[in-house]
Amino acid sequence: MSTDPYRYQTNQFRSQGPRQGRGRLLDEKSLGRLLLATSLACLFLIGSVLAWFISLRLPVINSVADYKPPQATLILDRRGEPLDVLAREFRLVLPYADLPPLLPKAFVAAEDGRFWEHGGVDGWSIARAAINNILSRSRSQGGSTITQQVTRALMLGREKTYSRKLTEAFLSYRLETALTKEDILSIYLNEIYLGEGAYGVEAAALTYFGKHARDLDLAEISLLAGLPQSPSNYSPLKNFQAAKGRQRYVLNRMVEEGIITTVEAHQAYNRELALINRWKRPLNGFFALYIRSRLAERYSTNEILNGGLQVSTSVDGRLQEAAMRALLQGVDKVAQRQPSRKAPQAALLALDTYSGRIAAMIGGTDFTQNQFNRAVQALRQPGSAFKPVLYAAALEQGVAPDATLADRPLALKQENGSLWKPKNFGDKYRGNISLRNSLVFSSNVGAVRLLMQTGFAPLLKTAGHLGIKAKLQEDYSLALGSSPMSLLELTCAYTAFANDGLLHAPVAITSVREASGRVRPWPQAPLEKAIAPEHAKWLQQSLIEVVQRGTGKQAAGIKGAGGKTGTTDNNADAWFVGSIPGFTAGVWVGHDHSESLGPGEGGGTTAAPIWKAFMQEASTL
Repeated sequence: MSTDPYRYQTNQFRSQGPRQGRGRLLDEKSLGRLLLATSLACLFLIGSVLAWFISLRLPVINSVADYKPPQATLILDRRGEPLDVLAREFRLVLPYADLPPLLPKAFVAAEDGRFWEHGGVDGWSIARAAINNILSRSRSQGGSTITQQVTRALMLGREKTYSRKLTEAFLSYRLETALTKEDILSIYLNEIYLGEGAYGVEAAALTYFGKHARDLDLAEISLLAGLPQSPSNYSPLKNFQAAKGRQRYVLNRMVEEGIITTVEAHQAYNRELALINRWKRPLNGFFALYIRSRLAERYSTNEILNGGLQVSTSVDGRLQEAAMRALLQGVDKVAQRQPSRKAPQAALLALDTYSGRIAAMIGGTDFTQNQFNRAVQALRQPGSAFKPVLYAAALEQGVAPDATLADRPLALKQENGSLWKPKNFGDKYRGNISLRNSLVFSSNVGAVRLLMQTGFAPLLKTAGHLGIKAKLQEDYSLALGSSPMSLLELTCAYTAFANDGLLHAPVAITSVREASGRVRPWPQAPLEKAIAPEHAKWLQQSLIEVVQRGTGKQAAGIKGAGGKTGTTDNNADAWFVGSIPGFTAGVWVGHDHSESLGPGEGGGTTAAPIWKAFMQEASTL
């Protein structure tokens, strides 16, 4: 026998032939089991992936038409200029074709230079960002493409996990296969947050520059294109220098990409920018909430805040600014005259006399501090500003225009047995005076005697015809304006005096354009006969004389101006309501909790100058 160990082992293996065959059979069975297990594992993996994919509950984005984000309701003035917005997210969607050509190019240059080349995920950008992050020991660069940013905004949350990154890459590829590059870019430019509550380039253009995106120039476009990296830190309203630094970066990238020349870049960078903060101003907030209350008559809250409505209104933005200027100047003068008291509140409302359309509405001195609309919601005693309604009722009841009234002290016995003695201002009485002079000089005892002669029922009826819906108390102090009502109601009543007795109920909305493009005209108030034309003419002439020689002299100086003052007990409320050709306006000044405005304050000294300042500007527009 050989002693060669290798030969011996070889022989050993050869002598075990049958056993080797049995081992081969076992291996084939094991292989089958392995294949089965592998198949099952693959099926399980595929099923898990499908289950995971389904669990994402992703929106279907197969075309740009599937992109239907929440859109703001935009409120426009009568000239089509934006006044304010109603929204949860301020976004106004623009089609790609409506964008100025340089705008998408600027965002691509700044955010994703290889956008037109990659398939949704850019490996070069990811690698470059990773290297920069390693070198800087931070995570300042993410390498996300515009497609990935769209995916993240539409389909994913903001959490930074590996599974989320994997999902983002997968969905970005899917988005690239479903949409064109222009569609993806269109969604991006409408979806991206650009600071100050603005989502998308149209909202940002209105917010920062007060103009539509289509009207932006290179300087403005490059400033907006620098915002996506950090909208809060680069907001030009908060950190202008940081915003200019980003603008420089965007312009340099546009030069590198051959989009603009170096000369154009320098010119854009050096151009002075006219920045505004449109939606932070307190100017139109009261009117915007009033519009929202009117829209609620036809639309749901979701439609108002997310439905992309465009509401055309009757207000003139220029008159809004004039009204706020007059109001703040008047309130400031009261504060100067009454240094020991807090500054009062005020409201101003202007109507187109012949249509009833609201031309201006300021409901307080600062909307950001208090959203209570004193032009509409506040019910305050109008004092003598209510007297023309009483005189209208008396004329309608048959009292002759040339009648006389006794302007003498008066004492009326009340139900409890006590005496009520209305007094004229300064205890000044004129004896027998004409009906017109009784109104011109605002005789209190004359007004009470007139109500005693006319009766409550005719007064309540006439007040209703003049648009006053507030509940009026059947008490003789009603002749002196003791029943509270809104500034809107009383101002509306005065339009009939200046419009031959004809009246339109106040209206603010002219039409609504829905997101579908459908334009719905808003119902306009019908023209109604409130009082006889001859009585209206008599009243308007009397109100003109109030301004020329009566209690409203502080409002004199405007051709055709006529109106009436109103002051309540303890100088708590100061009113002036009146008309010039074309406009009727009312002003109220007071404190929210009926405190005194101070000695010497009242309708003539406090409210009338505000009315005059506003009407002087209104008459020139």
